[in-house]
Amino acid sequence: PIPLGLLLLTSLLLHLEEGRADPRGLLCDSRLIQKYINEAKDMESKAGQCQVMPALSCPAMLPLVDFSLHQWRSQSSKSRQQELLCDLALLAGAVAVAQGQVSPKACGAGELGRLYRQVSFFLQLLQTFGWEAGPWEPGCSPRSQEEIHITGIFLTYRQLVQGKLRFFFHDLAKDWCK
Repeated sequence: PIPLGLLLLTSLLLHLEEGRADPRGLLCDSRLIQKYINEAKDMESKAGQCQVMPALSCPAMLPLVDFSLHQWRSQSSKSRQQELLCDLALLAGAVAVAQGQVSPKACGAGELGRLYRQVSFFLQLLQTFGWEAGPWEPGCSPRSQEEIHITGIFLTYRQLVQGKLRFFFHDLAKDWCK
């Protein structure tokens, strides 16, 4: 197995090459978050095209990422940050569980690797703002569910990027991009 630190460093370096590592770039150019939304849709679509996507023998825990915009905006910035970090950490764990149960040559395995890099990138990016994403602890994300379908992991990621992450970065842009 590859150490998580090495995976995060590799992901960060790959994104540096693409010019996406500067957090202000992501915050101040709404086209970048839209690119991540489109990539999430693409991964979900490609994984959904697999004829035989095996069910997970050991369910993965996924964060429930649906939310009310009114409730989201009523939370403190720190509360939103912590919720997002917990969701991302739980999602990274779910992807790792799925990767451990899918053959590297199976349909969808490449997309799972891509998804893991994306989730790790967002965790790393949030850490550049000075917020720590410690190991996920039970209770970190009180709203979670078990998932045995790999496609559900991709759906959760897309919903997270389209929802909480997009609004979170939009709110940060108000302060950072004046």
